[in-house]
Amino acid sequence: MKTMSRVSARVIRGALMTIAILAAPAAAQTPVDDAAREMAAWLQVIDQGRYAESWQGLASVVQGMGPVEGWEATLRQARAPYAGTVLSRSPQTAESMPQPPGAPAGEYARIVFATAFSGGASARETVAALKEDGRWRAVGYFIAPGARADYSAPAGAPYTAADVTVPTPMGHTLAGTLTMPKNAAGRVPAVVLITGSGGQDRDSHMPLIADYRFFRQIADSLSRRGIAVLRMDDRGIGGSGGVEPGVTTEDFADDIRAGVQWLRARPDVDPARVGLIGHSEGGIIAPMISAGDARIAAVGLLAAPSWTGRRISDMQVRDALVRRGLSAAAVDSAQATAIAEREVVAGTMPWLRWFLDHDPLPIARRVRAPVLILAGATDLQVTAEQAEELGAAVRAGGNRDVTVRVFPGLNHLFLRDEAGTADPALYAALPDKRVPPEVIGALADWFVERLSAR
Repeated sequence: MKTMSRVSARVIRGALMTIAILAAPAAAQTPVDDAAREMAAWLQVIDQGRYAESWQGLASVVQGMGPVEGWEATLRQARAPYAGTVLSRSPQTAESMPQPPGAPAGEYARIVFATAFSGGASARETVAALKEDGRWRAVGYFIAPGARADYSAPAGAPYTAADVTVPTPMGHTLAGTLTMPKNAAGRVPAVVLITGSGGQDRDSHMPLIADYRFFRQIADSLSRRGIAVLRMDDRGIGGSGGVEPGVTTEDFADDIRAGVQWLRARPDVDPARVGLIGHSEGGIIAPMISAGDARIAAVGLLAAPSWTGRRISDMQVRDALVRRGLSAAAVDSAQATAIAEREVVAGTMPWLRWFLDHDPLPIARRVRAPVLILAGATDLQVTAEQAEELGAAVRAGGNRDVTVRVFPGLNHLFLRDEAGTADPALYAALPDKRVPPEVIGALADWFVERLSAR
């Protein structure tokens, strides 16, 4: 059976709560949109080391400046500092540009991409393109180091922030940041943060939403109040290794278990007061770990599903189609097509197959640690009703320390979004990318109370 590439697998995993897009009618494309799409495809040829083939994607004026061998040598030198495969590439700007001096007349565009590599480097790639014979062709390619993420503590913070490396029993290591309260008397409580689907760094950063740093906000708040926080880059993101085909959410849970064990082994952390906070897919993982580890002291579930992945996917697809104003018959037809396509993909991708089949409720009934469940009322990816369903399941197992809160006007990312949207591309247009203080405060208050010295 043909296996999918690592990058393709990550792209599909990123559709955990957004699979409805598969059924959405294509939006109208502008010429610059076409240029961005065609140049992204051209860059993928370069990513695969097919430098001679990428020559064919150059405009004729560039090809006439020198032999293909010179182009290959230039590319090898330019890409040498960026080791590994491309983990993510997102267009930051795409705009028309004036005809360069001395260049042939025509329609030009400039596209800037933010790119992350599995070797840990990030880059800013700029492609200048010329429309020639009905196709966009490259006339210039420039790659430069991207800005290195800053995970240090803010000035004057009552905690330290140290880069750490967490080993795993699977043989790879995970890069992360440990925020530790200063001048603590004795061992401190600690929390491990668990990201949602798709490749995210330790801040829960998403390339298309530049200023979103949910996990940095959580770490700052908890560590100011005496709780250490470990947050880690996902596999294959930043400094973390472990990228391999065929992984599922079970494998990602093993990474978090490794983080828990690493914290418990530290002399400055109280092993009896280690908790978990998971967002979205992380809200699936946290109960899996807690149900099998009686020492977990507290669990926070943020926008966590109570439904199977298949039911979530079906709901998202249908809602997206209905919102686009299609007739009932067209909705039924398009949904059937999307579901059929999804099942074909699931047959080749273990992660998606696991997600579609997974039922969170039986595991929730086995969680004995105190549980906090938070949801946004306008979340169209994991609907707010699932928060109480999840809480009821935890209570049904005999757990009486369960708190459920739904915040009005907040979406799946806990951003202010009165109308709500299931399309992550639209999240970037929201005016405020910081999670409101009432969410961060509720989370911090609850964990301080549950993890206080006993």
